[in-house]
Amino acid sequence: MNGRSPETDYESLKKFCLETLKVDLFGVADIRQARKDFSLSAEVAARYDFAISLGKEVLLSVLDEIKDAPTLLYFHHYRQLNAYLDRAALELASFISRQGYLALPVAASQITDWKNQKAHLSHKKIGQLAGLGWIGRNNLLVNPVLGARFRLVTVLTSWPLRTDSPLPFSCDQCRRCLAVCPAGAIKEKPEEFDHLACFAKLKEFRDRGLVGQYICGICVKACYGQRKIENHLKKTEEI
Repeated sequence: MNGRSPETDYESLKKFCLETLKVDLFGVADIRQARKDFSLSAEVAARYDFAISLGKEVLLSVLDEIKDAPTLLYFHHYRQLNAYLDRAALELASFISRQGYLALPVAASQITDWKNQKAHLSHKKIGQLAGLGWIGRNNLLVNPVLGARFRLVTVLTSWPLRTDSPLPFSCDQCRRCLAVCPAGAIKEKPEEFDHLACFAKLKEFRDRGLVGQYICGICVKACYGQRKIENHLKKTEEI
């Protein structure tokens, strides 16, 4: 693949990720303006001009049991998806390295500051730049097909690839996440999201012994997922 055009290399990598690694979402972002916000040393971050964003679907069936709190089933699924994506990112980084370029896989869920919900970098910001979706009212990346129902991982690379373009905010009149948020953290505008209220509720869920990590899933289910569950049930009843 070395020596081909950024466009053909992009298409080949996309095919590799979707068909061989079997991820559900793929996009490439130009990160030269965004890398200043990474929790990596400036020297290391400067080696990478591009980032590949990969996504894996959260199953509707796992979200179905969530009502007003996260479940152990969701917690296990969440961890399994992160492990799957970490493995995919490692495979992709190794593949890129064999082509003669640098590639750094960044863990799907390795938080460095839980209170402010920060990691080595923002996977959802990279995903947004890579055209996988927009930042919704729920402060999550929202995809046109999956809603917020997916997990993300990032691979930084020096490989000059064709990049994707960000999508405009498209939540429109939908406010399902705002209506169900148990912390009242979701507001009318994405930039008004109350991170501290969200974290307090996540801490409460963990301290109650419901799950072993700061996760929720309620707004994930509400974002397209609830409607799709209802549609599936309706179709089943019609059969």
